[in-house]
Amino acid sequence: MYNGSCLCGALKFEVTCKLGAGEMCHCVQCRQWTGHLFASTEVNRKALTIKDKSKLKWFYSSKKVRRGFCYECGSSLFFDPIDKDKHNWIGISLGAFAAPTDVEIEQHIFTVEKGDYYQINDSAPQNKY
Repeated sequence: MYNGSCLCGALKFEVTCKLGAGEMCHCVQCRQWTGHLFASTEVNRKALTIKDKSKLKWFYSSKKVRRGFCYECGSSLFFDPIDKDKHNWIGISLGAFAAPTDVEIEQHIFTVEKGDYYQINDSAPQNKY
């Protein structure tokens, strides 16, 4: 089991399955949402329990996805595809987990939209989209 929370601790969650591969998204929306990039893991949504959902707010950033954050402190936490019939997973911010996560970054996505102020220096594959 893995546990995590937002910065202020008002929104806590637990995951009862092994965490998926880590990925870093460099798209403009993720950079604007987090202030840099979104390092996340995907898990089966049934394995995620969010405690005190009253602190969870959703922003619909497109017709395909919503992004979950803490209403109190603003922590960026969840990336959730809206079409649940096609997607049984939810993305969770790796930075929100209590260590250890046992996750390594296995890929970078949307590198074509990467910020010009940093370089990708690890050996994980880089995908333009």
